[in-house]
Amino acid sequence: MDIKLSPIIAGAMNWGEWSRKFSTAEMSEMIHKCIEYGITTFDHADIYGGYTTEGEFGKAFTHSGVKREDVQIISKCGIQHTIGTRNNKVKHYDYSKDYIINSAEGSLKNLETDYLDILLLHRPSPLMDADEIAEAAEELKAEGKIRFFGVSNFTNSQTDLIKSRTEVFCNQIEFSATHIEPMLDGSLDYMTLNGIKPMAWSPIGCIFKEDNEQTQRLKKLLLELVVKYEVTADVILLSWILRHPAGIVPVSGSTNPDRLKNQMKAVDVQLELEDWFAIWTESIGNKVP
Repeated sequence: MDIKLSPIIAGAMNWGEWSRKFSTAEMSEMIHKCIEYGITTFDHADIYGGYTTEGEFGKAFTHSGVKREDVQIISKCGIQHTIGTRNNKVKHYDYSKDYIINSAEGSLKNLETDYLDILLLHRPSPLMDADEIAEAAEELKAEGKIRFFGVSNFTNSQTDLIKSRTEVFCNQIEFSATHIEPMLDGSLDYMTLNGIKPMAWSPIGCIFKEDNEQTQRLKKLLLELVVKYEVTADVILLSWILRHPAGIVPVSGSTNPDRLKNQMKAVDVQLELEDWFAIWTESIGNKVP
């Protein structure tokens, strides 16, 4: 069994209650536009929109008429929030076998689909039992409810723990030109060595959200690079990630279809070696070691 993800993934976190509040028709149109642009993979989590966005997407996907086999749907489970429909007194994580299975089945119902292409554990918990997690993953796979199983925001040792009991397909981590730690702490090397697909959330980083010495340096460099490569700054930043040999797949959180279309240009931009290192240099504020 194999799976082919689009080179950039559409993150649906802000499609619903947490930001854009797309109507069913608007979300359906967004799905169509993503596919038109070559973005066929959609990233969800049960918690998005206070446990409402999956259901809104499911309704929109059914409305869109898109064939299920033409897209890949990712979701995550494990975070028990105090928001939305959950009657929790404190935010916590739950990775009991029953909870994982029930959460996956809830996502299937909300997304109006028979299977998830990938189910991820959203964040690691000190109390997670690898045997129990593996039992849930294997049962869901055996019943055809998920195709692949993975993790999100896990360290190498935490991934090893889960991998010792069941196959880990991917790890969705924070990675960008302003958050380069996974490139230096061995995380990307580990995933390459173990055949684990890296996905990067917040791939643009905080460059356009924060004003500090790091972002100022990067913005100054990007002014030069956008002229040289004749693309926008976000395309440069995504191409920087795609240039890494680990095969990282960025998860774009944009809710603007024109911006998503533009960001797909990153697939065809091949940064010159010194330009790639220039971005790293400006990120850390020094020459590379």
